[in-house]
Amino acid sequence: MRNRIPFSLVVLLSIVMQSCAVNKDQNFSNAYVKEGYKLVWNDEFNKDGSPNPTNWGYEKGFVRNEELQWYQHDNAFCKDGKLIIEARKEVKPNPLYGAGSEDWRKKPKNIEYTSACIITKGLQSWQYGRFEMRGKIDISDGLWPAFWTLGVKGRWPANGEIDIMEYYRGKLLANIASLGPDKKAKWFSNTKSVAELGGKKWAAVFHIWRMDWDSEAISLFVDGMLLNKTNLKDLKNDDGSDFHPFRQKHYILFDLAMGGMNGGSLNGTKFPNRMEVDYVRVYQK
Repeated sequence: MRNRIPFSLVVLLSIVMQSCAVNKDQNFSNAYVKEGYKLVWNDEFNKDGSPNPTNWGYEKGFVRNEELQWYQHDNAFCKDGKLIIEARKEVKPNPLYGAGSEDWRKKPKNIEYTSACIITKGLQSWQYGRFEMRGKIDISDGLWPAFWTLGVKGRWPANGEIDIMEYYRGKLLANIASLGPDKKAKWFSNTKSVAELGGKKWAAVFHIWRMDWDSEAISLFVDGMLLNKTNLKDLKNDDGSDFHPFRQKHYILFDLAMGGMNGGSLNGTKFPNRMEVDYVRVYQK
């Protein structure tokens, strides 16, 4: 028979662990204050149910990159202090279906996978600052989770894109894009193999992704490790205009995509599957 831990000790351990977590957060906050940062916006996802409507809206349907998932409201919810974005394998009629259509959104007769993309567009946006997310992602085949931003003005890629956290096909990506001379996206990217970080063991726990963005440069980190630093002078749109996509406000997106142009095959990946977010915070000087 296994030895049982006294209930009083379990309670004490729980309190100590919670205290350590609070102290860790406080230590980060104190360090940021010393750097001149002030918390200007955050969501801790502490209320069970739908994400706070003053912060988040939703993308709907088949949206981009020929991805497999249909985005819907129901797949994003808060529970036990976490934002859950849940990818599900579920079959339902595709309301966009058009027999014989070559449009990737209209071609499938049925939706086979659902997920969610929540966005602060039209609700919350910022120019410059420290953007931080503590989250956990699954690295199973075909999954494509992301924490990213888009500029509020202009069409993609002229509005600018920053991928603070992106994962697919075994690697983390730290990307920044603006408009190139060929009218296509001009990418400034770096990748890190998840296998080098620890593979499934690494993915089983929470990590902190961060962006530092000011008038000089954009720097992207995971757990304090710098993945990409790009100067703003290199990020101006190459279309002859004076518009700079990273000298304007950006809004935040969280999504869990599948397949499509970059995600790859699902190869027996289990569902439902989840991306979990403990918090998202924006600091500014």
